[in-house]
Amino acid sequence: MTEKDILNLIREDKWMMDVLHIAEKLNLPNWVIGAGFVRNKVWDYLHGYNKKEVNTPDIDLVYYDPDGNDEKADEELSQKLIRETNIQWEVVNEVYAHVWNKIPPYSSVEDAISQWPETATGIGVRLENGDLKLIAPHGIEDLVDLVVRISPKFPNPNAVEIVKERVRTKKWKAKWSKLTVKV
Repeated sequence: MTEKDILNLIREDKWMMDVLHIAEKLNLPNWVIGAGFVRNKVWDYLHGYNKKEVNTPDIDLVYYDPDGNDEKADEELSQKLIRETNIQWEVVNEVYAHVWNKIPPYSSVEDAISQWPETATGIGVRLENGDLKLIAPHGIEDLVDLVVRISPKFPNPNAVEIVKERVRTKKWKAKWSKLTVKV
């Protein structure tokens, strides 16, 4: 599976495209929808699941704007989107998100998602001038090879335990039996 295949998979999913168009209309700079939005769609496809909607509990919409929203404003925007769409949204300006992990500030949205826990999670997509663009700081190999691996930039000293716990609590192996966990 190539990057083009992933983008075609998303393009053919009306629900995903509707979500991306909603995000695009917000006019947030340097935005991306990541985490389970892309990861789960690809894993579902590679497991032969024919679902109309991606298997994700929420939409992680992140962006990078030094002059943009603070945490309170992003929470208000998230709640507004939830009310308007009946979809669970989490909108975060990555300018302030580094404080949650007590690490230096991110330099971009790409830098931020490169530091998410797993390489297959740190992948996102956005619409750019009407075209889909995949953002994959660590490449797509782990995603398409069904490998759960700690991101080399995940800044937590307890990374192994955190990723193992995420795999367990999110029941990834039960949902996607072909996954290989390499932590």
